[in-house]
Formats: sequence, C-alpha cells, structure tokens
Amino acid sequence: MRIPVHVAVPAVLLLALSACSVPQRAGDEPGLRATLTTPTDIDLSWREEEPQPAGHALEFATEESGPWTVLQYLPVGVRTYRHPDLMPRTTFFYRLRAFDGPVSAPLTVALPQGGMTKADEDSSHTWLPARKDPGRVVPGRPLAASGAGAPTGFQAVVKHANGILFTWTDHASDEAGFLLEARTPGGSEYEPLVVLDPDVNSTGLITLPTEKEASYRVRAFRHGELSNVVRLTTGE
Repeated sequence: MRIPVHVAVPAVLLLALSACSVPQRAGDEPGLRATLTTPTDIDLSWREEEPQPAGHALEFATEESGPWTVLQYLPVGVRTYRHPDLMPRTTFFYRLRAFDGPVSAPLTVALPQGGMTKADEDSSHTWLPARKDPGRVVPGRPLAASGAGAPTGFQAVVKHANGILFTWTDHASDEAGFLLEARTPGGSEYEPLVVLDPDVNSTGLITLPTEKEASYRVRAFRHGELSNVVRLTTGE
C-alpha cells in the first residue's frame, strides 16, 4: 500500500466476546464489528452511517492506549476488511475514523503502454516526493464552511510509462491533509491512493499496472467521528 500511517489518540476499550465452538466476535452493538474467522485472520465489518462521509480510515493498535496505525483509507460503500496473517496470541484493537472534505475537478490520465525503459529507470525522480510549493497556496477558509477549500488547478504531467506528477492549488486553511484518489475503468468509486500532509500541493505517483488509465482527483480532507473500539485476541 502507498498509504502512510498515522498516530491517533486513545479511545474507550470495549470488551471482547468469545466462544469455544464458534468464531470469536467483538462489538455486538451497531457500528464496527470484528470476527476471528481463523486463529490468525480477523474480519471487520460495519454499517454506513447517515449522512455518509466520503470514507473511513481503518485503524488498529496492539495496546489499549495506542499508538494507532492506519490499515487503509477506504471509500464510501466499502463495509468489510480482512486483516490477515496476524501474530498468534496477540490482542488487536480496531476503530474507524470517518473522513470527508471537498474534492478537485477530476482528470483522466492515460499512460504509455508497456513498462519503463532503461532511460526511465536511470532518470532523476526528483519530481516524486510530495512538496509544498508556496506559489500554489491561496489563503482559504475552514473546510467546515460549505463548499470551501476545494483544491483547484489540478493538473497531471506524465513523466514516464509508470510515473505521473500531480499539482494543485491549496485553498484550505485547516485540512488534516490531502488524499490523492483514483477510479480505474469499470470502477464505481474513487479510492484513496496516497495520503499527504497539510499544505502539500505537489506529489508524484508510480502507478500500478491497473492504473495505466484512470481518473484522478485530490481531496482536502478533515477527520470526523470515531467509531466504537473492538478488541480480539488471536489464537494458537
């Protein structure tokens, strides 16, 4: 995954439910639920709340007090996740953190067919790291204001057969960060690819084979409510 990790604050611990002859479950109340489907695989599921956010960051920890690590940023409509191949006899805590925020106008990028040439591989990739360019910052309003803070001037430059440079103008004043999102042909939703720090307005992307042609957009996001916390202990 390309998604960096985040550290979040502690949350209230809920008791786990267990049984000898059925999969171990946690979180019988509405919200996040977890099931130990094998001794080292945990399946998570949840309901969509109303009004729906743009998506959720699924976080886990191995201590009640954290630190919390983001497993994945998930788009609206995704309501399940499997956390596989976990350490045996280890307790895991999970929670969901909603996110939302305005998005840029989308654009479609089609990369050259084939892989990278030797010249591509040997070329400088100084364009790849995320950057904060003061020339692409406009003093903005808080994202809580309706319609405020959407990135503008979203552009893409193809650097080679697998590389794209994205730039935009930052209009937000209080964003938690930016999400670069993509929708591939046949996809129904934009999915977060990269999470970026506040004030970033330029980043490169090395694409996957499924992203040779895709629609991209960038979101200035803020965090919303936290779900309940569930706890399960792996077996064997």
